[in-house]
Amino acid sequence: MLAFNKNYFGLAILFFCIEVLIALFLNDSVIRPYLGDVLVVILIYCFLKSFLQLPVLTAAIFVLIFSFAIEFLQFLNIVEILQLEKSKIARTVIGTSFSWIDLLTYVVGIAIVIIVEKYWFKKEIIPVLKTSK
Repeated sequence: MLAFNKNYFGLAILFFCIEVLIALFLNDSVIRPYLGDVLVVILIYCFLKSFLQLPVLTAAIFVLIFSFAIEFLQFLNIVEILQLEKSKIARTVIGTSFSWIDLLTYVVGIAIVIIVEKYWFKKEIIPVLKTSK
């Protein structure tokens, strides 16, 4: 189950760098709020797959649930509850405002992951149970 995958790790670093560049240099109304959220679930997926040998669908669903959980913590104002409102890093990483559209962007990001894994990397999305005859 635990195994380092340099390819996924490299992709995670690439997506992290893209996210940092978006956060530092873009303050628009499309790329930062929407594309950034699509890319963040791809980043988390690649990071998870860097260390865990999980089936594509298992990892994708885990990342989606995790992302939804963070978004709902934003709904509960978790940054304020934890008294981190003065921390720019906490506000950026955790986020400060709930949005239904963010949930949709996470689904889009995970859909991209599944499509790329299935059609580009030719991976099984749902592992087939092998029966012995």
